[in-house]
Amino acid sequence: MSQPSVLIYIHGFNSSPLSHKAQVMAQYCAQYRPDIQVIVPKLPSFPLQAAEYLRQIVEPLLSTHNVGIIGSSLGGYFSAWLHQEYGLPAVLVNPAVRPYELLVDYLGPQTNPYTHEQYVLDKSHIAELKALDCPTLTHPKSVWLIMQTGDEVLDFQQAVDKYSDAVQTIEQGGDHSFIDFERYPEKIIHFLNL
Repeated sequence: MSQPSVLIYIHGFNSSPLSHKAQVMAQYCAQYRPDIQVIVPKLPSFPLQAAEYLRQIVEPLLSTHNVGIIGSSLGGYFSAWLHQEYGLPAVLVNPAVRPYELLVDYLGPQTNPYTHEQYVLDKSHIAELKALDCPTLTHPKSVWLIMQTGDEVLDFQQAVDKYSDAVQTIEQGGDHSFIDFERYPEKIIHFLNL
């Protein structure tokens, strides 16, 4: 008997499990693939804590489940790290490539608009992010980059260059939220072999 499947969706910076793309994936699986368990963890706001939390979710599943990962924005960065750590297939949607540069502009007090959690981002958190960087992908053909060039938050070219060996779908236009993401759940599940 084949192992049960788990899809882990990793949300981005100052987001939550209520993220639109997370909801799209969960609703698709509920309707068409109820055999897939969808996990959308509410990540701690600090990178090292978030990484440890993801480890605690993933490691118990490795020997008993077929695990696939999808991440958006900062969640895409964490997804690449998990791919590197555990060899898991991953889909990166408009991923952050160098968030340790981007988030320097966000140092100081933060409020998550979804959860209303208040916290302070400092330079130690930037260092934590940098420590999670993956210069190369172990199994690039099991990573799918889905990117829209109109992303107003991230430079899409950074992802295209960094993940040049991965499977890539680059759409012209769009934005950081990834317009019409509803076209992708079935293809994502197929790619992740879930």
